[in-house]
Amino acid sequence: MIETADAEPEYDDTAIRFLEALWGDGYLSPGGPDEVDRVVEDLTLKGRTILDIGCGSGGITLHLLERHGAAHVTGFDVERPVIETARQRAAARGLSGRANFVQTPPGPLPFTDASFDFVFSKDALLHVSDKDALFAEIFRVLKPGGVFAASNWMISHDGEPSPEMKAYVAAEGLSFAMASPARYAAAMRRAGFADVTVRDRNAWYREVAREELNRLKGPLYPEAAAAVGAAYVDKNIRTWEAMQKVLDSGEHRPTHLRGRKPVG
Repeated sequence: MIETADAEPEYDDTAIRFLEALWGDGYLSPGGPDEVDRVVEDLTLKGRTILDIGCGSGGITLHLLERHGAAHVTGFDVERPVIETARQRAAARGLSGRANFVQTPPGPLPFTDASFDFVFSKDALLHVSDKDALFAEIFRVLKPGGVFAASNWMISHDGEPSPEMKAYVAAEGLSFAMASPARYAAAMRRAGFADVTVRDRNAWYREVAREELNRLKGPLYPEAAAAVGAAYVDKNIRTWEAMQKVLDSGEHRPTHLRGRKPVG
């Protein structure tokens, strides 16, 4: 989003097929619709306009329409394969009129000031290294009184990652730019957000990830291997094993964030 150069997709068709086999159609991060509902709990989205940053293959964007009654949701992602999949999914469900999907290379958000009532993101902001620029952009596109609500993968500290964390990030092979919850909250406040809250989700995902690993090794293995090949599944089993270590140690901190753009 706030990076400088376009790159080859990290979430190609193989990755999409694998992650959807694990997490559900349209979901490229854990928890499915239930975790999305937790991120936005107690918020009234009915009739509102929403920007879904890092929308992936569109499952969350459409869930915000179907379950929460949003008037319109714009899904935004920097990667073309997931956006194409999301557009197909919206058309198949008759939701193209209330959902649109925007793909641009990394850079400033391609939206005018004060465009959205809500900005949502699910486990995508860790790919952006400049947190201050990121939240300045999110703040800019929100209407006064608008709310930002997100889930994101974080690290418990801003020092040198442990050898176990370095091994996990290397196993993922993705452009992770992890930061602590404190660093995220500070960047939000510097951008101008009020009522900033942080909610730790390590305990939840620590157990969910253990179940995911057991499924990958057991009942899900044949289906996933048929979809993407056994070698790809074996690689991801090793990644999950590395991730479990840093979840158990507490260094990997999935976290919910929320903040409000003041009126005036």
